[in-house]
Amino acid sequence: MMKTFRLELYATDRAFYSGPCEFMVIPAGDGEYGVLAGHEPVVLAVHAGELRFTADGKQRVLAVGDGFADITGDLVTVLTDFAENADEVDLMRARAAKARAEDRIKAHKDAVSVAHAQAALSRAIARIKVSSRVVH
Repeated sequence: MMKTFRLELYATDRAFYSGPCEFMVIPAGDGEYGVLAGHEPVVLAVHAGELRFTADGKQRVLAVGDGFADITGDLVTVLTDFAENADEVDLMRARAAKARAEDRIKAHKDAVSVAHAQAALSRAIARIKVSSRVVH
């Protein structure tokens, strides 16, 4: 049996998951970051993308937004601005949000507007990517 660590995953609107975890992959600034029990302590910036974790032998796939992860040997706490299971994603809505964000980026009114649009685009892309993982 694989060693576990405690995973606490919070989105701004809810406590998403709290329990044992065998392995997880966090979307970070320089790619994906894997975590096993006993990991060296580190704090990571979480970027919008696909977060995967295995609990009770089952893999869960989520779309997450920007945030951070605090990793210690036996506890990982992830705080993110949103988290959605793959089966919760409204694909039509995510595609529409992606198109809107791309239009806002092309309009490049000012740096702040472009930054907000890029963040919205990252969230939409994460949702679209994760929605493809749903088994129908």
